[in-house]
Amino acid sequence: MAREVSESCMDSLLTEIVSSYCNVLYAMKPELAARRIEAIGYQVGHQLSERYTMERPRFSDHLEAIKFICKDFWSELFKKQIDNLKTNHRGTFVLQDDKFAWLSRMSGEPSTETRGSATEAGNKAAETTGMHLYFPCGIIRGALSNMGIPCAVSADISNLPACSFVIRIKV
Repeated sequence: MAREVSESCMDSLLTEIVSSYCNVLYAMKPELAARRIEAIGYQVGHQLSERYTMERPRFSDHLEAIKFICKDFWSELFKKQIDNLKTNHRGTFVLQDDKFAWLSRMSGEPSTETRGSATEAGNKAAETTGMHLYFPCGIIRGALSNMGIPCAVSADISNLPACSFVIRIKV
C-alpha cells in the first residue's frame, strides 16, 4: 500500500509542477517553463544518481553507465527496467519504455473540456504531455552528468503510454 501512495504523490507532484510553471509562473513563456521543469529534474537525477552509485566503482565507459540507467536506476525509480535500449555506437542511445509510469494515466485523446476545435484540443493535450516529459529528461541528464557524462536528452511520445528517451553524448 505504501508504494501506491508514493506513486500517487509523485504523479500529483509532477502534475502540479507542470501546471504551476506552465499556467501560472511562465504562462506566456512555455520554453522558459520547459527549461525550469527540466532543471528541477536535473537536480533530482543528480542527487538520486549520487545516492545509487555511492558504493559502486566509477563507470569505465558510456555504455556501462547507460546500462546502469536502464537497469538499476530505472528499477529504483519505476520498479521495472527499460524495455529496449538501442545505440548507434557513436554517442546516441535510445531508451524505450513501453509503459512509462508517469504517462500511463494520461490519455492520448483530447480533453472534452477544452474549448475550440478538436485540432486545437489535440495540440494542447500533446503540449501538456510534452511538458511532463521535461522532468524525466532532466532526471536522466542529471544522473548521467553526475557520472561524468555530459549529454542532451529528449523524449518522443508517438503512442501513449510508450515513451522513448534519446540521449546524445556531448563530445
